[in-house]
Amino acid sequence: MMKKRKAMPVIALVAILAILSACSSGAGNKPPSQPTAAAQDDPKPAAKGEYTIGISLPSADHGWMGALIANAKAEAEKHDNVKYLLYTAKDPAKQTSDIEDLITKKVDAVVMLPMESAALTPAAEKVAKANIPLIVVDRAVNTESYRTYVGGDNYGIGFGDAKHLVEELTKKKGKAEGKVIEISGVPSTVTDLRSKGFRDYIKDYPGIQIIATQPGDFTREKALKATENLLQANKEIDAVYSQDDDMTIGIVQAIRDAKREKEMFIVSSGGMKEVYQMMKEKSLPEVIVSLTYSPTMGGTAVNLAVKVLEHQGLEGFWEKTIPHHIILEATPITPENVDEYFKPDANY
Repeated sequence: MMKKRKAMPVIALVAILAILSACSSGAGNKPPSQPTAAAQDDPKPAAKGEYTIGISLPSADHGWMGALIANAKAEAEKHDNVKYLLYTAKDPAKQTSDIEDLITKKVDAVVMLPMESAALTPAAEKVAKANIPLIVVDRAVNTESYRTYVGGDNYGIGFGDAKHLVEELTKKKGKAEGKVIEISGVPSTVTDLRSKGFRDYIKDYPGIQIIATQPGDFTREKALKATENLLQANKEIDAVYSQDDDMTIGIVQAIRDAKREKEMFIVSSGGMKEVYQMMKEKSLPEVIVSLTYSPTMGGTAVNLAVKVLEHQGLEGFWEKTIPHHIILEATPITPENVDEYFKPDANY
């Protein structure tokens, strides 16, 4: 059964929403509506066109983050006129301290992936108050006080995963019904939007029940433990909604260890080559879809910071400034089209 997505249209390639202050509403990746300041204006060019960009990211505790860090560094090193300071943190307090240090060092721009949306919002406000352009990547902050946000279509990921889950349950059972567990991410807009998109789709299918949800914090180790707990507590499970491919690796291991791999299937997201490999091999438990959420956005964020500093727009756009809000498409990868996307030498 096909269903039109209500909250956000499906967008080819890159969907770009220009949001000024808090005048826009909708279910995309926009952070919770409590802005405390308007979007940042572009700065005056630095002397001699030489720039220092501060990059503040979480530590690489999973494959996606490791690839994002590598992509951010690679982009910064492409520019002869750019120096960069890269800080990684294991907790929000350390990341806040890192941001404050970058402000003290008077960097020309900051690229930040917030560990937690609410916890890093004050740090984003401090960057704005210092008149330093801020590019936020992946997880949003609860304010409009940044120059540009770039991230994946998190609402669309939840919505798309639910669509494939409904279709698969209908194919297996003859009707849309079943018991589902959810393994979610860290406290952030990413997690919130993926949960909301999923629930918005399945709310019209009362035969499908989310019987339990537990955080896996976007790591395979925590997802493994969370899934073990839910498998012990629930004797009947038809499907698993995994919010992230790294977590899916741990989820698969837990299901196999419990010898329940023929009982359930998984819907996921991220575009991880290990998950693609499982699709190609048709191994159990079956992963029927992974919607793309590419770590290349780390490189994109650094490139956007350079463009803002150099007062450039996006190639092909008549507008001469960078948009405030950029959303990347969530493409569904399934066993039917995985060969088109699988790259064994990819860094994620």
